[in-house]
Amino acid sequence: MNEVIAIPVLVFIGLVLMIVSCYLYYEDKRTKKEIIGKIDKYTLPEVTSEAGESKAEIPVKRFFTKMAARLAPFSQPRTEEELGQRRRKLSMAGYRRQGNLIIFYGSKVFFAMLLPAALFIGHLLFGLFEERRIFGVMIVFSALLGFYGPDLWVHFAITRRQEKIREGFPDALDLMVVCVEAGMGLDQAIKRIADEMRLSNKVISDEFSLMSLEMRAGRSRQDAMRNLGLRTGVEDVKSLVTLLIQTDQFGTSIAQALRVHSDSMRTKRRQRAEETATKLPVKLLFPLILFIFPALFVVIVGPAAIRIYRVLIETHFGRG
Repeated sequence: MNEVIAIPVLVFIGLVLMIVSCYLYYEDKRTKKEIIGKIDKYTLPEVTSEAGESKAEIPVKRFFTKMAARLAPFSQPRTEEELGQRRRKLSMAGYRRQGNLIIFYGSKVFFAMLLPAALFIGHLLFGLFEERRIFGVMIVFSALLGFYGPDLWVHFAITRRQEKIREGFPDALDLMVVCVEAGMGLDQAIKRIADEMRLSNKVISDEFSLMSLEMRAGRSRQDAMRNLGLRTGVEDVKSLVTLLIQTDQFGTSIAQALRVHSDSMRTKRRQRAEETATKLPVKLLFPLILFIFPALFVVIVGPAAIRIYRVLIETHFGRG
């Protein structure tokens, strides 16, 4: 490989590995902090998020919010339909504060300028690119990466949040069945699920808490349930919402319907686990071919190849 291409590729791979390692390190710290915070909620009096933040974090957030508000108009769409779709995506990812939409569009412009600037400074200091064509391609690529990076982040956040909902939703449904069969109303059962699932699955707890708040604020139960299905985007939740709306309209037994639906949810989760286990041999095929088989080939065939070389090459050609 040409050195002009090899050096930028190696630098880029090193930067990516460094960013990934930093992300995994801080993600582990954030997970531990989140677990400790969940435990403290049950042992300490509740405090607001503004009071729980450190004094050093608040000015940084305010500065970034102001900067994002100035940069957002350069990437923000003009139509309300596109804004509504983006707001729905952010809600599905769990970003529901008032200024998150502005921060999202501002971060697209910010990173689209930051990454090319960092690459340009690195080129001036270290001389990474000798050809102008490669340098221009890398500048354009870094700008596109910075502009569409927040979209990828939101997409992965939605996928991660939906996976947590799928994992804990059968447990929440079983708890709803127990509450309804014990004589609770559906509104009280939803509030109970939000309280009980707070420690084990915070995502489901937040969704049911928001649905309970909507019903207490005066919104009808059907609209609150439909909003739950739209916010999560999970088919299991949408099927439960459809079931509850139909039982409410036709006056059938909610407990019996929930029991049948809970059994089907357990079956679906077991089928998903079996499907994942069935896909494992296919997914392991490429690591086996690329990493394990060459090592086995060297260990098994290597001594035989050395012996053949000594017998055929050194013996016969040496005598001749």
